[in-house]
Amino acid sequence: MTGGEGDPRVTELRLAVTRLRRELAALRTDFPDRAIAEDELAALAAMTCDGFPEIPRLRGSLLLLAGAIGSMSALSGALRDVRAAVDLFGEPARRGQGALPRPDRPSDANSPRP
Repeated sequence: MTGGEGDPRVTELRLAVTRLRRELAALRTDFPDRAIAEDELAALAAMTCDGFPEIPRLRGSLLLLAGAIGSMSALSGALRDVRAAVDLFGEPARRGQGALPRPDRPSDANSPRP
């Protein structure tokens, strides 16, 4: 699969990351994990310039971002946009299994058995 400049998913991710970086920079409140958030946003921005991003790395960065700034309500909209952009790349598959279940969708493994 190809990606990069012509891939609308990469463009969407780049725009979402840029927005979150801009809003984080404008936020004058200091918080303990700000450096982590800034580093992960820089890594995500670099991934959008290097062609097709690696899905597991995108997911890892998203988790770190959510942990670092998830409680900052001023950034929740921009963080939601980054998550939506990462989700455009699809679900990563676990070794030897299908895709990971999404927390907002029921999975067979978590469904009650009759």
